[in-house]
Amino acid sequence: MELLKERIRRDGIVRGNDVLKVDSFLNHQMDVKLFEEIGKEFARRFDGCGVNKILTIEASGIGIACVVAQSFGCPVVFAKKSKTKNIAGEVYTTRVVSFTHGNVSEVIVSKDFLGPEDRVLLIDDFLANGAALEGLIDIVHQAGATLVGAGIVVEKAFQPGGDRIRAKGVRVESLARVASMSEEDGVVFCD
Repeated sequence: MELLKERIRRDGIVRGNDVLKVDSFLNHQMDVKLFEEIGKEFARRFDGCGVNKILTIEASGIGIACVVAQSFGCPVVFAKKSKTKNIAGEVYTTRVVSFTHGNVSEVIVSKDFLGPEDRVLLIDDFLANGAALEGLIDIVHQAGATLVGAGIVVEKAFQPGGDRIRAKGVRVESLARVASMSEEDGVVFCD
């Protein structure tokens, strides 16, 4: 998606060789017009797959997932990183290691919102090591739902997550695949 790549080139900030800050438009301050284009692109790529639920993980994926869900006309479910008083009843649960935060979270989804009748598209802002996606895949399997695939805004293709998830037979569609990045050279995209 050239529009996204241009925005990353213009406004993305590289820290070291593995951190790409896109918080000015993607995951802190959100450019909703860009999100609309992202939603349309995922709807185009997963057209005909019968998606009836979008699943993401809090927090950065929620805004993107909501706009993508508008393109599909379906609800968004997000995995919470902690159980709150609002969640009553049974839950699906899995553990996720965060690349960004360097911690382990137990994430949960209420069984009220995901089940065998669902055809689920996973949406997330970044794919690096793949732990968040693996956790979401586990939740989909626990629910007996059908996993349609994963829509990723930015994939760090030089890290193992994308290859590992694809090796499991999961369809992964990434809108911008980063081949390499450095503070000196900026971002180099695949393709």
